[in-house]
This record gives sequence, C-alpha cells and structure tokens, in this order.
Amino acid sequence: MFDNAKTKYASDQVIISALSGDEDTSRETALVAARAADDRKADNILVLRVSEVSYLADYFVIVTGFSQAQLRAISQAISDQVELELQRPPLRIEGQNDGNWVLMDYGDVIVHILLPEERDFYKLEAFWGHAERVRWQS
Repeated sequence: MFDNAKTKYASDQVIISALSGDEDTSRETALVAARAADDRKADNILVLRVSEVSYLADYFVIVTGFSQAQLRAISQAISDQVELELQRPPLRIEGQNDGNWVLMDYGDVIVHILLPEERDFYKLEAFWGHAERVRWQS
C-alpha cells in the first residue's frame, strides 16, 4: 500500500511540475519537438501559441507523417529529444501503437502527429487559427 501512495505522489509531482512550467520552458519544449519531428521528415510542421486562446495548453505542435510507422518514429524522436534536452518525458502518449493520430501530452505542450487524411479532416489549424503562429528553424 505504501508503494502505491509513493508512486501516486511522485506522479502527481511530475504533473504539477509540468503544468506549472514557465513560458520559456513551454516554448522550448514546443521548439525541440518541432525540430525532432523535422529530423524524422515530418511535413507541414506548425507551432501554435494557444495560451491566449485556450486553457488546454500553452503550445500545440501539429505535424504530418505519411505512414503509421512514420508517426511512431516521429513520436519516439520527439520523446527522446525532449527528454534528452529538457529532461521532460511526456505525461501521456495516445495512438502510438495503432492510430492515425498520435497525441503527446506534456501538460503545457500538446503534440499532434497526424496522417494527411486525418489532418485534412480535423483541420486543427483552422480550429485554432486565431492562435499565434510561432516561427521556428530546423
């Protein structure tokens, strides 16, 4: 019983730490994720600062991959690079094994990795079109 309580406490501390990150850490996480996606040949990489228009996160990173294998490779590259550079593992990853849309949640940054059909259908850029677009370099 004590081990479960200790694990829950540690988990809660990681979540609190991620959610209370400062603007610079959030921005750097988004930029590292964008560069890692670019290294894995992701297409149409977009970084949006959504903190002014949403309480969900500070930044969204939206990228396109062209196969489920590439989606997995992109998400693994992002996870590895963000952890290497910023010591931040994702809080959750959804859709990595069988999805057409992988979602990586860092608390203050949410990364969306989609197949072209999914990206065209859901039109996240249009839905969050009033958010600030952030310039980044590979």
